[in-house]
Amino acid sequence: MNADDRNILARGRVATRLPAQDLERARRFYAEQLGLEPVDERPGGLLYRCGGTDFALFKSAGASPGTFTQMGWEVDDIETVVSELRERGVVFEEVDLPGLRTKDGIADIDGNYPSKGARGERAAWFRDSEGNMLGIGEPVV
Repeated sequence: MNADDRNILARGRVATRLPAQDLERARRFYAEQLGLEPVDERPGGLLYRCGGTDFALFKSAGASPGTFTQMGWEVDDIETVVSELRERGVVFEEVDLPGLRTKDGIADIDGNYPSKGARGERAAWFRDSEGNMLGIGEPVV
């Protein structure tokens, strides 16, 4: 067995699944606040595509705890993205923890993503209408 045979998942595409207690409320949030429309839908689910990857919202009786980042976008200009999303009504988290502090909703994190040639990352977090914690990151080179 060679390395490719052992790494069968490495050849697959990753797709995130996020729970939504109210799928229509979530659809409105993703459309109005994030500017995203589903590329496909089925009863109980909405499929979105961003940058060649997929994520889905699915109707769920359970709720996300919203205590950790469940999905994130990597962007080239975090300040512009945060500003535009704020104009659409997105509320960004303010964090004040040892080693992690936001200023105007954006944190500077040293040491993230050395594999991308970065010395760190700038990051921001917000919750969707269903309580899912979503992140935005910009590698700092």
